[in-house]
Amino acid sequence: MTIPSLPLRRSARTFPLVLALAAAAVCAPLTGCDTPTSVETATTETSSGAATKFTQNANSALGASLPTADTQDFEDARRGLIASEDNIDIPSSTKGGPAVWRTQDYAFVQGDAPSTVNPSLWRQAKLNGIHGLFRVTEGVYQVRGYDISNISMIRGRSGWIVVDPLTAKETAAAALALFRRNLGNDPIVAVIFTHSHADHFGGVGAVFEDPHTDSSKVQVFAPEGFLEEATSENVLAGIAMGRRAGLMYGSALPRSAQGHVDTGLGKAPAMGTIAIAEPTVSIDSTPQDIDIDGVTFRFQYTPASEAPAEMTFYLPAVKAFCGAEIISHTLHNLYTLRGAKVRDALKWSGYIDQAMQMFGDADVVFASHHWPTFGNERAMAYMAQQRDSYRYIHDQTLRLANAGLGPQEIAEELVMPSALRPVFANRDYYGTVRHNAKAVYQAYFGWYDGNPANLNPLPPRESATRYVEAMGGATAVLARANQAYASGEYRWGATLLNHLVFAEPSNEEARHLLADTYRQLGYQAESGPWRDIYLSGAFELRHGPQPLPLKPAAAVGLLLHLSADRFFDAMAVRLNGPSADGKLITLNFVFTDLNQTHVVKVENAVLHHRLGEADPGATATIRLTREFLVRLSTGQAGLRETIFSKELEIDGNKLDVLSFFALLDRPDGQFPIVTP
Repeated sequence: MTIPSLPLRRSARTFPLVLALAAAAVCAPLTGCDTPTSVETATTETSSGAATKFTQNANSALGASLPTADTQDFEDARRGLIASEDNIDIPSSTKGGPAVWRTQDYAFVQGDAPSTVNPSLWRQAKLNGIHGLFRVTEGVYQVRGYDISNISMIRGRSGWIVVDPLTAKETAAAALALFRRNLGNDPIVAVIFTHSHADHFGGVGAVFEDPHTDSSKVQVFAPEGFLEEATSENVLAGIAMGRRAGLMYGSALPRSAQGHVDTGLGKAPAMGTIAIAEPTVSIDSTPQDIDIDGVTFRFQYTPASEAPAEMTFYLPAVKAFCGAEIISHTLHNLYTLRGAKVRDALKWSGYIDQAMQMFGDADVVFASHHWPTFGNERAMAYMAQQRDSYRYIHDQTLRLANAGLGPQEIAEELVMPSALRPVFANRDYYGTVRHNAKAVYQAYFGWYDGNPANLNPLPPRESATRYVEAMGGATAVLARANQAYASGEYRWGATLLNHLVFAEPSNEEARHLLADTYRQLGYQAESGPWRDIYLSGAFELRHGPQPLPLKPAAAVGLLLHLSADRFFDAMAVRLNGPSADGKLITLNFVFTDLNQTHVVKVENAVLHHRLGEADPGATATIRLTREFLVRLSTGQAGLRETIFSKELEIDGNKLDVLSFFALLDRPDGQFPIVTP
């Protein structure tokens, strides 16, 4: 079937979690706040720190417990190599901006693991550093190591079918250039987005700007609900998620053996220009067979798994299964530490089992991250191990919960079975057994563990002050914390010092000892995100919170696809309730390009909105386009400068409109996390 491609939208510089940060753009600049023109992040630590003997021993013991002599993953990761570049240095498309992608930043990841890095994570980092153009099987190719994710190319009858075109236009363009130099200039005829996370669609701008491709003829395939999820996921809570993502990905950390090493899923998110294309064909059932340029694709619809909108596919002609991101060479997240809705472990496991039943003759499994697995027997074993990991965590968490254990107790108790524990693809490189068990508990029981003491506890700073007082004061707590550090009891030391820092934020001795403690916990972490969170916490204790690594304008390309309803939802969560208390305001927003009228009302300190007829009793009627609202929202146009211009047409009191926008908070995402 041939369906015309719908419009492509582009945005300014951003990174894969722009969806979590997009809310930073919505409405904040409408109140006239200043937006920084650049962001400076530290690249070196003032106190480098070494691994203690306890960290060295812990890392050595972990390394000795794993089958490190098994080199099969390295063989698979290098198999089919067609071409590679020694150093990939992809510059920013923004003048003076930082590099989008640099493999030389990770040149230190070679040889044996240093004492400051968990040896299992070091092994994963070495695998994720293998980059180039690879032949997966007949007619199927991948460029890996040019972004946190992979771009796949499938040969069609008349051209190429692109699967998951990376995070950024710059990285995708570089990957396509490598591909073109080695496999020719046939046009791209279709794009497949396997799921709604930005590192799998953000680089599509490079596809539509490809000089060998007629973008008007490119079909776009995606799972049902893709566009809504891609443009709205995390928008309402985006400021907090963006702040936490900075810690999860170690954005302020140096790339070194004492800083950021790897995410476990790939090296790091690319920093570049993102875009999104609207699907022309939606996948909404299983199995769904579609012929794309002479190639039969058998799609499996897998919503509410790793992403809210996700799908996999099988190529029966070459017996190749693309597992999207429901299969990876790591235990994935049932709960992502930046903050998001909990994922359904039972469905996730079930989808893998369904794929095994449907595609049981697969000779190769490839995915949106990492490297392929070859051979039917190995592929089925790999899928079974992934399937059973999520199911084991799900079932055993509920078993222990039904025995009366709470989430922290379950996380401490639950250990993977001996058949799964040493399998590298099931290790805690990205998700972990501990925080995934808590995610399953949360999915079924929520935040409350049933203990009355946890029903209405004191807030952190007040409870910390009383804990410190009860323990004999700051000097006594420091003495106990120093003893804990000296004996390698870093988790206990972190608990003690967290109380002291929250009770006395200016206590420099406590801050530095807590930073040292976090650093050792980071050095021991097998999970890339855990390492980055601990080391980022240490960094912030010494240097303070770091600013968000992008300006609100970075979200333009996604905001242009955001529904007007979602814009007003984003406004609602910015409304300052105490300031709005007692206010009654009604405004009509008329979008001339959408032919829509939305009535916005502030009443009982709540912002309501509805699509429909204009309210004749409104304080004012504002006529504008969605594009202009995006420009206002991202600081490209200031409300105070344009409210009296022809770009906004306002019937009514313009000062009332300003008063309405003045009720909206202007969060900057630089709130403290490791201090009160």
